[in-house]
Amino acid sequence: MWRRYPVGKVTDRVRFGIWERPQYAYGVNFAANLAKKLGLKAISVIEFGVAGGRGLLALEDVAERIGRHHGVRISVWGFDAGVGLQKPVDYRDQPHVWGQGDYVMDVKALKARLRFAHLNLGDVAKTVPPFLEQSGAPPIGFISFDLDYYSSTAVALKILDGPPDSRLPRVCCYFDDIVWPEEACHNEYVGEYLAINEYNAQHETCKISKLGNLRWIQPHAAEWHEQIYIHHDFAHPLYTVKLRDSLQLHL
Repeated sequence: MWRRYPVGKVTDRVRFGIWERPQYAYGVNFAANLAKKLGLKAISVIEFGVAGGRGLLALEDVAERIGRHHGVRISVWGFDAGVGLQKPVDYRDQPHVWGQGDYVMDVKALKARLRFAHLNLGDVAKTVPPFLEQSGAPPIGFISFDLDYYSSTAVALKILDGPPDSRLPRVCCYFDDIVWPEEACHNEYVGEYLAINEYNAQHETCKISKLGNLRWIQPHAAEWHEQIYIHHDFAHPLYTVKLRDSLQLHL
C-alpha cells in the first residue's frame, strides 16, 4: 500500500524500499549523503545497460527527489549500445542465458520520455573515455551495472579508472546480473563476478567489495541487498575524511 501511495520522508522511503527501484534509491541516497558530508554540491549517477529505459526513467525520478532532499545537484547518465546485445565473446559472457540482439532499444521513444538524463549511445569502450575526458560531469557517486556480459562489464568498469576528482572516494555500485536468472548459475569465473575479480586483481589501491551485512541493517531483507557493492579508492584524498562526530557515534 505504501508503494502505491509513496508518502512520507525521503529517508524513510529509502530505508523501507518504497520506490520503483529501491536499489537505485539506496545507491543514490548513499552517494548524495556522502557528497553532502564532504561539502560537495553535485554528483553524477550512471546506469550501464539502459535497454527499454524503465531503469533510467526511475533513476531520473530518484535523482530529482533525493537530490532535492539533500540539497545536492544530481546529473543522470545512461550508457547503452542502442542496438541490443552484441555477439557474446565466449563462455564468460554466459551465452546460455543472453545472446545477440537481446534488449533492443527504441531510441526515439526513450529520448521523448527522458526529462534531463544524458543518453550516451554506442560501444562502451568508445563512449566511456570521452565521458571521463570531456563531459565535465560532477564526481560519480552511484553506478548501476546491467550490461549482462562479462566483456561489456569489464570495459564499463574502466569508468572508475579516471582521476580521483571524477568520483567520490566510495562509489556505490549495483550489479544486476549476479542473482537472477537461476539457470545462469552465476559464479566467480564468468559474468559480472569475473569482471569484479579481475578489476580487483589489476588495482592495488582501488577495490570493489560487497557492502557487508546490508540485509541485516535494513528493516526487511531483499535480494538486491546482495547486489550492492562499494568501490573503495583508498588513495583518494577524501577517503579518510571523518563523517561522523562523537555524538552520532554514541547514539
